[in-house]
Amino acid sequence: MTSVQTARTVVNPVIKDKATFVEIAAETGGRRTFIEIELAPGGGNGLHYHKSFAETFTVLQGTLGVQMGKQIHHLQPGQSATVEPMVVHRFFNVSQAEPVMFSVELRPGHAGFERCVQVVYGLAADQQTDQKNGIPKNIYHLALILKWGDTQMPGFFKLLQPLFGWLAKRAERKGIDQQLIEKYCKF
Repeated sequence: MTSVQTARTVVNPVIKDKATFVEIAAETGGRRTFIEIELAPGGGNGLHYHKSFAETFTVLQGTLGVQMGKQIHHLQPGQSATVEPMVVHRFFNVSQAEPVMFSVELRPGHAGFERCVQVVYGLAADQQTDQKNGIPKNIYHLALILKWGDTQMPGFFKLLQPLFGWLAKRAERKGIDQQLIEKYCKF
């Protein structure tokens, strides 16, 4: 890992992963964002979807679970799965004993997602998220994270998306977005 990559490594102690941004959208002319992730035993995230980019998960070491819709895939080293926009998904470490290492490529690249990850991981490290799912405790922070990461929630939470959009705009008017960016965004 280069020193630039080390400087672009963020850790989320709640969902138990470490993300290294190998390439960011600004470096690829917006073509892609490329991240390498080390996910601790039992770690993972909740169901969600994105409207504006696809994600390709490729396993480097261990076994990665990727749920797309109702189907669950267990990927081994060298195997990949692509989640197209609008597909509800999540990822998780199948093992309760060993970490899994994988890459995720966003196409096209997404600077907002890069910002989202830096901020939510920073909030988690500062204990400003719940300790089960890593969801920000502050509703304005949550609204901004959802907006930046183009992250949509399925089911009942989908009905709340307009409210979160309004809250994100209000947070921007209050300058909360800039406070989070200044505190947590390093690249």
